[in-house]
Amino acid sequence: MLISKLPDVGVSIFAQMTALAQETGALNLAQGFPDYDPPLALREALARHALAAGSHQYAPMPGLPRLREAIAAQVARLQPDAPAPDPATEVTLTAGATEALYGVLAAVVRAGDEVIILEPAYDLYGPAVRLQGGVPRYVRLPAPSFRPDWAAVRAAFSPRTRLIIVNTPHNPSGAVFGAEGWDALANLLDGTDVLVLSDEVYEHLVFDGVAPRSARQHPALRGRSFVLSSFGKTYHATGWKVGYCLAPPALSTELRRVHQFVTFAVSTPTQHALADVLLADPADAHARGLAAFYQAKRDQFRALLAGAGWELLPVPGGYFQLAGYRAYSQESDVVFATELARAWGVAVVPVSAFYHDGYDPGLVRFCFAKEPATLAQAATRLRR
Repeated sequence: MLISKLPDVGVSIFAQMTALAQETGALNLAQGFPDYDPPLALREALARHALAAGSHQYAPMPGLPRLREAIAAQVARLQPDAPAPDPATEVTLTAGATEALYGVLAAVVRAGDEVIILEPAYDLYGPAVRLQGGVPRYVRLPAPSFRPDWAAVRAAFSPRTRLIIVNTPHNPSGAVFGAEGWDALANLLDGTDVLVLSDEVYEHLVFDGVAPRSARQHPALRGRSFVLSSFGKTYHATGWKVGYCLAPPALSTELRRVHQFVTFAVSTPTQHALADVLLADPADAHARGLAAFYQAKRDQFRALLAGAGWELLPVPGGYFQLAGYRAYSQESDVVFATELARAWGVAVVPVSAFYHDGYDPGLVRFCFAKEPATLAQAATRLRR
């Protein structure tokens, strides 16, 4: 008889709401993907390499050397206050940041180890910990700022704590770790062997003139941190499923030991295409321009919904807008989200899906990584 390792886990809420959007014809502001294409230069590079001789066999397990070198050079330019990562030993290409996250947990979490998860949290974190035999320890981030209560985080630690997962900019709230957050985390971990998994897939999407800060820019955290990034988020190409992990050599070695037995290598022509666009952009214009690009979308969407009864929470980063809906309904967020798609033609994600116990804060999540016309059409429906 088969006994499930995850008997309480079904199809993700993101897939459910996307399916509901397809069934009802609702505008899909639920799942976090753009409704526009990657940059033309990137698509043209992929077309070249998809046809080129020599691009059709396995890439090296940690990633193409030219792409790892391009990543290391860009990170060095964008984070001049931190040592440049060694492309040979500290940069690992993965099948999306999802594989990197799973690989890190598989590499370092043993049966009975505890992992601190700050929630609301992306729904992969808890199940991935449990699949390693680990024990998730959840700490709730207080709304509306969704910044950690460090006393509560400290109280969740035990002698079994192996790792803490942080996510900045945060999904779903958009909260951003600044220097004070990294300092607080460093102080908390001082004198321990606890590792950090820093999910930074929205790293370039930090708004209002605030400079992004990474775990690897903090000298006390750099040596214990796995930092995850996503080309899918950066280049509007979520379907390409290419991400990477930056980590010190000893930590990268452990990740690669898992990675080689999960996917082994990432699509070769895709890696060549990404290397082409990185090498052709020495000023990092694309990455540096993302904050203004998405801030304009945030501001457009918020302006369109202003005064309509939605309680719009602050969005310091990322491409999601949390909104309270109590002016419209007292139903649970799941019931309200379903009704919103079926009756009003807009699909959203109920925020209770980001809590392991289904806690319902009366919020839904909109994705504003959409064309201006899509946002305007959605707002017309939402204002009704």
